[in-house]
Amino acid sequence: MSKKPLILGIESSCDETAASLITENEEGFPVVLSNIVSSQVEVHKEFGGVVPELAARSHIEKIDWIVKKAIDKSGRKIEEIDAVASTAGPGLIVCLSVGLSFGKAFATAMNKPFIAVNHLEGHALSPKLNSNLNYPYLLLLISGGHSQYLSVQNLGKYKRLGTTIDDALGEAFDKTAKLLGIKFPGGPQIEILAEKGDPEKYDLPKPIFSKGGCNLSFAGLKTAVLKISKTIKSEQDKYDLAASFQKTIEEILYKKTKIAFTEFEKINELNEKIFVVAGGVAANKKIRSMLLNLCEENNYKSIFPPVEFCGDNAAMIAMVGLEKFKINQFNNLDYPAKPRWPLDEDAAFLKGAGVQL
Repeated sequence: MSKKPLILGIESSCDETAASLITENEEGFPVVLSNIVSSQVEVHKEFGGVVPELAARSHIEKIDWIVKKAIDKSGRKIEEIDAVASTAGPGLIVCLSVGLSFGKAFATAMNKPFIAVNHLEGHALSPKLNSNLNYPYLLLLISGGHSQYLSVQNLGKYKRLGTTIDDALGEAFDKTAKLLGIKFPGGPQIEILAEKGDPEKYDLPKPIFSKGGCNLSFAGLKTAVLKISKTIKSEQDKYDLAASFQKTIEEILYKKTKIAFTEFEKINELNEKIFVVAGGVAANKKIRSMLLNLCEENNYKSIFPPVEFCGDNAAMIAMVGLEKFKINQFNNLDYPAKPRWPLDEDAAFLKGAGVQL
C-alpha cells in the first residue's frame, strides 16, 4: 500500500486563523484529519468590521498554536507531512503575509515542497471535501468579499461568467445588519430576524435585475436599506426590513442564476449539469433552499460544502494543496502575497472578482 500524501493547509487571508491536515483514502477521496479555525469576532466587534492591523496581530499571536493544534488533532506526526499549502491571496495583505510567511518557514524547516493557494480556488474546490465532483461545473461563490459565477473547467482553469460590480453579497448582509443595530458579524443574523418579519412590507430595489447578464449589484439595495432604517420605529419594523431584504436577495439570485445556467451551457458540452455553491453566504438556509428548488426545475445536480467548510477555513486550502501535490505543481519560496488575485486572469477587473477590501 503506497503512502498517501499528507498536506498541511494554512489560512490567514482576513479574520480567521486556520490550519488543517488532509490526506486521501485508497479510493482517492480526501479525508480531513483536522480543521482548526480561530475566529477574531471579539477582536473586531467594537469596531463593527475587520481592522487589518488588529487582524494581523491576532494571526501572529495565534498561528503557531493553531498549526500545532491541527497537527496534534490529526493524530499524525509532523515528520509525515509531505507539503505545506498557504493562502497567498486575495485578501488583506498584512493578514496574508502572516500565514504565507509561516507556511514558507515551516516548509523550509521540514525541507518540504511549498504550495501557494488562491483563496478563491479553495472555495471553488471545497465541495470536493465531501463530494465526488467532476469537471466542468458551474460555481456560485458568495462570501464577504466575493460574489461571482464561474465555469470551473479544471484545476487552475476558470471562466468568469458574472460578478458583482460593487458590493459582495456577504458585505451587503453585514452592512444591512449593522444598519439594523446588529453587532458584527451580523450577516448570519439577518436570516434569523427575517423569520419574524413580513417579506412584503418593503419594496426594495433590485439593481441591474433585467440587464448585465449574470453580473450582480448590491450597492443600491444597501442604500435603500439605509434610508428605510432611519424611519424604523419598532422591533417589528426591523424584522420586516430584514425579511424584505432576505426576499429581495433570493429573487436576485434566482434570476441571475438562471441566466448563469444558460451561459454555462453555451460554453460547455455537458454529460451532467452540476451547480456548486460555496463561500460563507452559502450557509444561509433560505438561499440554499431557493437554489435547491431552482436546480430541480432546471435539471441541475446541486452541491453545497458542509456548513463548516463554507466560511474561511484551512481544509479547503489543503484540498487545493493536495490536488496540486499530485501533479507536482509547487511554488518557490519567494512567491508574493497577492491582495488581488482573480481566478480568471483574462476577465475584466471588477470589485468582487478577486480582491478583498
